[in-house]
Order: sequence, then C-alpha cells, then structure tokens
Amino acid sequence: MAAMDVRTLSTFAAAARTLNFTNAARSLGYAQSSVTAQIKSLEEDLGSSLFNRVGNRLELTEPGERFLVYAERILALAHEAKASLQDEAGVGTLRFTAPESVCTYLLPPVLKAFKDRFPRVHLQFLPGFVRDFKRQVLEGMVDFAFILEEPFPSKTLAVERLRDEEILIVAAPSHRFAAAPRISAQDLIGEDVLLKALGCSYRNQFERQLITAGAHPGRFLEFQGVETIKRCVEVGLGIAPLPRMAVETELRSGRLVAVPWEGPEIRISTHLVWNPGRHMGAAERAFLEHVRAMLPATG
Repeated sequence: MAAMDVRTLSTFAAAARTLNFTNAARSLGYAQSSVTAQIKSLEEDLGSSLFNRVGNRLELTEPGERFLVYAERILALAHEAKASLQDEAGVGTLRFTAPESVCTYLLPPVLKAFKDRFPRVHLQFLPGFVRDFKRQVLEGMVDFAFILEEPFPSKTLAVERLRDEEILIVAAPSHRFAAAPRISAQDLIGEDVLLKALGCSYRNQFERQLITAGAHPGRFLEFQGVETIKRCVEVGLGIAPLPRMAVETELRSGRLVAVPWEGPEIRISTHLVWNPGRHMGAAERAFLEHVRAMLPATG
C-alpha cells in the first residue's frame, strides 16, 4: 500500500485526534490541501472511508476507529525504533500528553527550559482524553503522560508523584459566599456549581462530598475548559472547584476569591507516568531528569 507510510499515518492520526483537517494541518506544518490529499489517497488504498464529513464537522467512521488503533501502534513502534538509535540527549522526538490544567498553567516554563537546553529535540504534544492517557503510555503512543488525579498505584506503569495540587472553591467577589467565614456542603443547596467534564478527578471527589452530605445544588453546569469556567464564575454564574495553579492570576487581581471550605480536603497530585518496559532513549532520559529537577517530588 503505497499511501500507508509513516508520514501518511501521522497525518491520519492527527486528523483523527482533532477531527479537523485545518487543525491537523496546522499541528503538522502542512497545507490543508496536503492533509486532504493524503487522507484521500489512504482511503483509496484501504478501499474504505475513514471519516464522515457532515457539513464542516468530521467524525471517524467505524472502519476509521478500527484503523486508528493499528495506525497508532505502527507509529509508536516506528518512534521506538528511531529512539533506540539515538545516542545523544540533544536529538530526537519526544511525545507527551497532559490535561488542560497541567499543560496550560504548569508546563510552559518547564518545556521552555527544556527547549533552551535541547533545541534539537522536537517536543510533540498529543491531545487526547484523560481517560485514555494510561493506555496511550502503555501502548507506546506517547513517551510520557502528566496525570492529575489522586495518588494511584500501578503494576504496569512507572508513576512518579511530582507535586500536590490544592483545590480551591472559587467565587466572584460579588457572590454571597465571598465574605462568608466558612461554607459547607449544606450551604450549596440551591447554588449553581460549575464543573469540569466527567472524568476529572477533583470533580469526582467534590461530588462525592456533596452526595455524602446529602447536599443537592441547584444545578451542575458542565464545561470542557477551565478558562470558560473561570470566566463564568467571574460574572457570577456560580461557584467552582478548581486547582490553585489555574486561578493564581485571578486571585491576585481580585477577579476571583477563594471561599473557605469546611469539607474534607480534596487531595490531588500531578504525576509523571511512563512505560518502564519500553526502551527509553537519551532524549526521554534527559526529559525525565529535567522534569524531576524543575518539579521535584513532594513527600
């Protein structure tokens, strides 16, 4: 199959992750026409449609979903084979994934410092669903995953706890809770609460506290992005549990306030995860040591 080379498979995987040819082209540094042509050639070689095109939206077909599993395995193996031949920390490609909060508020200075030291290492961020991060590491789709959740043991993954993250209940300065000495789960009865989408570990802990207390908020408003939640809280749409690292700027400027919470502490940590059974090239080893230096493990 002439079209099924590593370059084309990378294009297909990027399009499948973003479900947008324009965004896939931007992430790969291609023209959109090149992405479209590669996908069309691949579909012709496979004799099957990989995407449904519904107006301006894309969705994977059932054959496309099945083919994506194999494409990601091939790409992971190709990456591992190349990494095994790299003897220098200063060259190579390093693939990682992370949840929005970690990628937006924690990693930028870490990645900048690494690129300053190793400018010839290509850092490739692969977006994905948090629920898939551990599987992506195990199957070699990424070299590292930053995972934001409760401390967890693993028999198959190397897990390093980097730092604990404080979860705050935040509100607008004009909110009735802003001046309260303390609030409890019972105080939230009838109150609108803004939450990250399902799968968020600190959301799960917060909801468990409310269920245990028998407290039923007025509404749960669910959002995909932390930035959206912050803006909605600022204008008084409700309150929200969010990591301190995500709201530091707003707390300093006074656009948000942290409400003293009477419930149990929500325990969450940022972990670095990798597959100890895979070959770790020099670039990966350098990145691991760099992250350990910049985000030293907490006790």
